[in-house]
Amino acid sequence: QVTLVESGGGLVQAGGSLKLSCTVSGRAVSMYNYVMGWFRRAPGKEREFAAAISWSGTRIHYADSVEGRFTISRDNDKNTVYLEMTSLEPKDTAVYYCAAAGSLTTRAKDYDYWGQGTQVTVSS
Repeated sequence: QVTLVESGGGLVQAGGSLKLSCTVSGRAVSMYNYVMGWFRRAPGKEREFAAAISWSGTRIHYADSVEGRFTISRDNDKNTVYLEMTSLEPKDTAVYYCAAAGSLTTRAKDYDYWGQGTQVTVSS
């Protein structure tokens, strides 16, 4: 059983920043086994990919919509992955989910484990 718990969401003004965290836990779980991704679901929209990072942190993918503003990183010793978000815009308002997969991918269906999500609201 692998459990993912996100934190760090909240309300921020446009142009502001937030840093999300996702901690992975479970019996005999090591983050070294997993690619980690962040997805988001805006009100009335489909879930979309935001960022993903390989187990070593050397390979990273970003969605075009967040490239240059968001930074994904990970600390395997702390079993935690981060999403630092800057220059936030109202269109970034969404529930943000972290997820774990066996290989680097941007497709939600390839992720095996998901957190419950954390709300990010950007006001104009």
